[in-house]
Amino acid sequence: MENENIQDRHIKSYVVRAGRITAAQTRALEELGPKYLVNIEEGKVLNPSELFGRDAPLVVEIGFGMGKSFTQMAKEDPDRNYLGIEVHPPGVGSALMLTEEMELKNVRIIQYDAFEIFKHFLNDESIDILQIFFPDPWPKKRHFKRRLVNDEFIAMVAPKLKHGGAIRLATDWEEYAMQMLDVLTRASGFSNTASDGRFIERPSWRPLTKFELRGERLGHGVWDLVFKRD
Repeated sequence: MENENIQDRHIKSYVVRAGRITAAQTRALEELGPKYLVNIEEGKVLNPSELFGRDAPLVVEIGFGMGKSFTQMAKEDPDRNYLGIEVHPPGVGSALMLTEEMELKNVRIIQYDAFEIFKHFLNDESIDILQIFFPDPWPKKRHFKRRLVNDEFIAMVAPKLKHGGAIRLATDWEEYAMQMLDVLTRASGFSNTASDGRFIERPSWRPLTKFELRGERLGHGVWDLVFKRD
């Protein structure tokens, strides 16, 4: 999947670390990859109907971690197609195993830079819901420029959403939550679904993860946003 010719220069919001990958995750990448992983080809825009073998509303999630929440949402929402984008091999391997165990027909996975996918491989007005849950907060001020949710990124992904489509965000870093709110509030063509124009109550459709439960025990807050494209 690596192709340097299509990589444009931009500040990446992630660092692929040489983290430990289990034998099971490695095996999943090798054996289940051909079944669920999407092949990225230069110059070829993705066709969701071909990827999933059906026409259905499309949910795209960027950075699904180990895939537990992502696959659980797909299981509970079989009438939508779920396309996950993740760069870290252990997470991709884990999500592949969960997808196979749950026998999910509505899941496909892309192991690639989300910025490049949105810029080169998705048609305008092709996505019903875009999800970004707990992205790396890059807490040090000198690293703020690495945060995924910024003006440039939202301007790029906005045309990919259908009119009436939604972008769902969640973070446990209050300062980042305020940045997300500011970015989307000033973004052209979006409306905040929160009644007070700020954050929504924790939605029932987002599964509670171990990460979030741990944060609750430590007294961390979680901020959820849902903005709709006008």
